Amino acid sequence: MPFVLIDKPRPHVCLVTLNRPERMNAMAFDVMVPLREALEQVSLDNDVRVVVLTGAGAGFCAGADLVSAGRVPNIDGLTLPGIARRSMELLDDVIRAVHAMHQPVIAAVNGAAIGGGFCLATAADMRIASQEAYFRAAGINNGLTAAELGLSYLLPRAIGSSRAFEIMLSGRDVRAEEAERIGLVSRTVPAADLLEASYELAARIVGFSQVGVELTKRMLWSGLEANSLHNHMEQEGLAQLYVRLTTQNFEEAIRARGEKRPPVFRD
Repeated sequence: MPFVLIDKPRPHVCLVTLNRPERMNAMAFDVMVPLREALEQVSLDNDVRVVVLTGAGAGFCAGADLVSAGRVPNIDGLTLPGIARRSMELLDDVIRAVHAMHQPVIAAVNGAAIGGGFCLATAADMRIASQEAYFRAAGINNGLTAAELGLSYLLPRAIGSSRAFEIMLSGRDVRAEEAERIGLVSRTVPAADLLEASYELAARIVGFSQVGVELTKRMLWSGLEANSLHNHMEQEGLAQLYVRLTTQNFEEAIRARGEKRPPVFRD
């Protein structure tokens, strides 16, 4: 049974599923390498317009596998410091792969998102949670740092610095209801409705211009990283002009509005 499943449940929508439910989809290297490869493959599939990322079974991703971490590839001849560095780079590359995808990524958080699983969910562009979901920055509970895989960068930008400090330093669980209230997830739904809710959001996004959606994703992340409003507005303006002047999308939107029909953006 493959550790990562790729399906296309709706037109232009790809579902990527961590498939190790007996271990709550823990981050063994045998799982993370295929996940990174799957994300890179899907990113290059130009028929895919939105990606939904979820976990099989009762958990989204339980973080580090405490029973069997699997084998780190390409470490022959390295000493322990080198192996440790390669291990972290491999896991970091999974988060970077989510961030770098051309398509918007919706994390459908179906259960526990612990440690690295919390990081993985937070790396997605959007999050919808089942009512059974919860989040925990577990490293602090294990005598380590809760700052891993980009979480200390991503979480404050998602929910604000004060809440992020409190959640990461306390190591407590953030249940689905609180996660929605503080903006960690956009909404919560019953477990049985989680994927359908994700597909509905995806279908709405699919109806827009592909290049417009990709650039909007890039501009949103760029805004979170911008060092000044002035510079970011210049980037936004260039992106808007690029789409306006190189496509007929705007003209199609005006025509469709006059004809009382949905626009068909061909970019």
